[in-house]
Amino acid sequence: MEKSVVQQEEIFNNRAQLNHLAQEADLEEHRETALQAIRKHPKAVFWAFFVALSVIMEGYDTILLGNFFAYPSFAHKYGTYHANISGSITKKYQVSAPWQSGLGMASGVGGFFGALLNGFLVDRFGKKRVLIVSLIALVAFIFVVFFAENLTTLLVGEILCGFPWGIFATLSPAYASEVMPLPLRAYLTSYTQLCFAFGQLIAAGVLAGMVHIPGPWSYHGPFAIQWFWPVLLVPVLLFCPESPWEHVRKNRIEAARKSLRRLQSGSEEELEATLALIIHTNNQETELLNLKTSYKQCFTGVEGRRTEVACGAFIGQVTLGVCILGSTSYFFEQVGLNTNDIYNLNLGANGLGVLSLFLFWVFLLPRVGRRTIYLSAGVIIFVILMIVGILQTHSKNSSVGMVQAVLFLLFTFVFQGTIAPLGWALPAEVGSTRLRQKTVVLARNAYYICSTVGGILNTYMLNPTAWNLSGYMTFFWAGTSFLTLIWAYFRLPETKDRSYEELNMLFAKKVPARQFKNYEVDVFDESGLAEKSTTSHVEDATV
Repeated sequence: MEKSVVQQEEIFNNRAQLNHLAQEADLEEHRETALQAIRKHPKAVFWAFFVALSVIMEGYDTILLGNFFAYPSFAHKYGTYHANISGSITKKYQVSAPWQSGLGMASGVGGFFGALLNGFLVDRFGKKRVLIVSLIALVAFIFVVFFAENLTTLLVGEILCGFPWGIFATLSPAYASEVMPLPLRAYLTSYTQLCFAFGQLIAAGVLAGMVHIPGPWSYHGPFAIQWFWPVLLVPVLLFCPESPWEHVRKNRIEAARKSLRRLQSGSEEELEATLALIIHTNNQETELLNLKTSYKQCFTGVEGRRTEVACGAFIGQVTLGVCILGSTSYFFEQVGLNTNDIYNLNLGANGLGVLSLFLFWVFLLPRVGRRTIYLSAGVIIFVILMIVGILQTHSKNSSVGMVQAVLFLLFTFVFQGTIAPLGWALPAEVGSTRLRQKTVVLARNAYYICSTVGGILNTYMLNPTAWNLSGYMTFFWAGTSFLTLIWAYFRLPETKDRSYEELNMLFAKKVPARQFKNYEVDVFDESGLAEKSTTSHVEDATV
C-alpha cells in the first residue's frame, strides 16, 4: 500500500501523466448524464443535499418578519395605534416604517458580515468546522429573538442570527460546486434555492396556522421552530467529509484522496483521475493564471470580470423583485384582502415557488442554457410588474386586489423557478476554484447590500404611514428589471456544460459573454493561456 501511494504521488509530480489522467476525468465528466453521475456519486449528492439544509433557516426568516407586520398579535404587541388609518381595528396597529425597515434588514446586515467573515474562516478552518460552529452559535442567538420584549432587542437578535445565516448562504453553494461532477453541478448549487424556498414555505404554513392563536405564542411559536434545524443538522454533519478541493489548495493530497473515497463510488482508477483533474485545475490557476486566495485578487484583471458576473447574478434577484416576495402578506393587506385570504394566498405562493423549482430542474436545467433562462424570465417578470402597476389605477374596483394577488402568484412561480436558483448557481460556477468561496461571499454580500436598500424602499412604498404607493410600487421594480435585462444581455455568459478549466480559459481569453456558448477551447493546450497570464495588466473583457 505504501508503495502504491508513492507511485501515485510520482504520477502527480509528472506533468504529462497528470495531464493524461486529468484529461480522462474531464472527458468522462462531459460524457456522463445526470443519472449516471448520481449512481457514481450518491454520497456526494447526499452531503451536498444535507449541507444545503442549513439555508432553510435563512429562507424561513426572510418572510417571517415581513409578514409579521400584518400579523394581528405582533402588530398589537410591537406597533402603535393610528386612528386615522381606515379599515379594521387590526389594520390601525402599525409598526412604523423606520422600524419595519430596520427589522426587515437586520438579518441582512448580520448576514453581510457573517459572509465576509466566512471567506477568512473557511480558508483557515475548512467548510465543515465553520458550518458546525455556526449552527451551534445560532442556537444561542435564537434565544434573543424568542424572548425579545421590545423592538430594540428583536433588532439585535435578528442581526446576531444573520451572522450564521450569512455563513450558511455562502458556504452551501460553494461546497456543492466542489463535490459535484459537471452534470450535477447546477442541480445541487441551485438546490440551495429550493432549501431557501422550502424555508419560506414552512414559514408561510406556520404563519397561516398560528395567525388566530391569541396572545404572544402566535409569534413566539414561529421563532421557536428555528431551534429544530441545528439540533437535526449538527449530529449528522460531524461525519461530513471536507471538500477535496480544500485539501488540494493546502497541498494535502492524501487527505483529498480520503475525502474523494467518501464522496464517490467509482473505481480506484476513476478516483485518481478525479484527483488529477482537481490538481490540474489548481495548478492551472496558480501557475498559469497566478491566482492567490485573497479578496483583493477577486477585483483584479480577469477575476474582476468573474466577480462582476457573480455579483450581477445575485443582485438580479433584488432588481427583479425579490423584495416583493418578502412582504406579500403586507401587500395583500394594503390592497384590501382579509386576513384569511392573505395568509392562504401567501402559503399558496410559496407552494408554487417550490413546485416551479422542481419544474426548473426537470424541464429547463437539462435543456436550456443559464443565460437564456435568465433573460427570458426577466422579460416575463418585467411584463407582470407593469401589469400590476397599471391595475392599481383601477384600485377602486373591489376585484382588482384579487387580480393583483393572482399576478403575484404568477410572479412567484416564474421568479422562484428561474432567477432565484440561478442567483445561487451562477456565482458558484463563474468564480475560479481557488477564489470560489470568496467570489460567492462577495456576490452574496452584493445581494445583502442591494436587498437592504431595496427592502427599505419597498417598506416605505407599501407602508400607509409613509409613501403609501400600494400597487404602484411595482413600476419601480419594473424599471430595475429592465436595467437588469440590459446588463444580462451584454455581460452574463453561458456556463452550461462548461468545466471549471474551460471557464478559466474562456475568461482568460476575454471571450465576449454572447460567444461563451459556442466558443471552442482545449483545456489541455496551455500555451494560449500562459501567454495571457504573462501580461502585466489584463483589461476588463469587451462585449
